[in-house]
Amino acid sequence: MPGPAAAASQDASGLPFVAEMYGLQADQLALLLGLTSRQARALVSRWVGRGLAESAVLGPGPPWVWLTRPGLRAVGVRYTAAPPALARLAHIRAVAAVRLALESVAAYRDGGAHWRSERHLRARVGGRVGAREHLPDAEVHWPDTPAVGPPPAWAGECWAIEAELTPKTVARTTAIMRELLGRTGDYGCPAAQARVPGEPPRHVRVLYLCSPAATGTVTRARAALGSQSTRIEVRRLPAGAVLAAAR
Repeated sequence: MPGPAAAASQDASGLPFVAEMYGLQADQLALLLGLTSRQARALVSRWVGRGLAESAVLGPGPPWVWLTRPGLRAVGVRYTAAPPALARLAHIRAVAAVRLALESVAAYRDGGAHWRSERHLRARVGGRVGAREHLPDAEVHWPDTPAVGPPPAWAGECWAIEAELTPKTVARTTAIMRELLGRTGDYGCPAAQARVPGEPPRHVRVLYLCSPAATGTVTRARAALGSQSTRIEVRRLPAGAVLAAAR
């Protein structure tokens, strides 16, 4: 069993991460906190025993863990307490893998970057998400003043993050890219402020992390943007992004 200080540190890092990502598989929790598989299982058991979380095998691979209502209250958020949606397990894992990969990079940590989850954005918007309005999988915010060293070239920027496992049509992907690039207001702002001509764009960059199956569609959609394509970056999904059954 970890000591009180180690347990508190695991709670402070692990519980908010699980809350923001809807849920997390045990192997990703171990990666997040630098634990062995056995230690991660023990941590989940401790959270479940305290009523902060629930855990179950929801699909291929390791068990999932998600927060209960008391667990969500403990980290100061008002999300609905529910297990991750079965139809979204593959996507949730992929987005979590992207976040873990980004947060492991020294430039991300030194720059004081902040991950703003799709769950957070959806809560801000509430029931006002239109049928065709698109929310990014996350935003990464870079402060003007970094935590360490001189400001990077991208200080003060906001990036939209998209994890693509399966290809949409080129037309739909291009439309999403245009929407993300053209947005000027925060999510949850009045509709009149969402896209204001002449105002600086909200998303200076849009970073697409793609599976091999989705890469071709995303690159063709980017090419259709003309001069705006320079604000779209396309990269491969990090290792461990795919559910076990699909590897």
